[in-house]
Amino acid sequence: MSSLDSLLAFTFAATVLTLTPGLDTALVLRTATVEGRRQAFRAALGINAGCLLWGAAVAFGLGALIAVSELAFNLLKYCGAGYLAWLGLNMLLRPRRSLSPVEADARPNANWFFKGMMGNVLNPKVGIFYVSFLPQFIPQGHNLIVWTFGLVSIHVVLGLLWSTTLIGATQPLASVLRREPVIKWMDRTTGLIFVLFAARLAFSKR
Repeated sequence: MSSLDSLLAFTFAATVLTLTPGLDTALVLRTATVEGRRQAFRAALGINAGCLLWGAAVAFGLGALIAVSELAFNLLKYCGAGYLAWLGLNMLLRPRRSLSPVEADARPNANWFFKGMMGNVLNPKVGIFYVSFLPQFIPQGHNLIVWTFGLVSIHVVLGLLWSTTLIGATQPLASVLRREPVIKWMDRTTGLIFVLFAARLAFSKR
């Protein structure tokens, strides 16, 4: 497989994976709907920063360690599941009643960049996915580190484009989506999704 063929094949595969609904999609949609565009972009940037950190870990060998070490995998897995469960239960038990974009942007504790990043960093499935997925698209004889960061960068760009599309799609309905019953429903629904993903992660195997 030539370098161009590898890039095209990876871009296609990564696009399909990016468009598949999951935790990241739920987080971006909920944040855009409830807290506004700026906070949603912060969450999206955090999610993709987590991908870059995992890409660095894979490039320099940590991802391979997690793939072969039961202890390392379980430690990160349970930390990630606990973090997701904590986020989800907070949304389920304490849903917002109202929050304008200006108020959201002014809240010093609403660090959605950090929350988005940690959601990916504490998910060993992302690391194992990169360990098992990325090498398939690195041509033989090419620099592993350079290609790993290059492929992860493509994944990040696709993720940001998709997040931007999701965020833009919520704007025409912003006045409806920011009503109190809708906000509470969005928080509780996203919280439930987070708890379910936490349980799935906690009971997952490599």
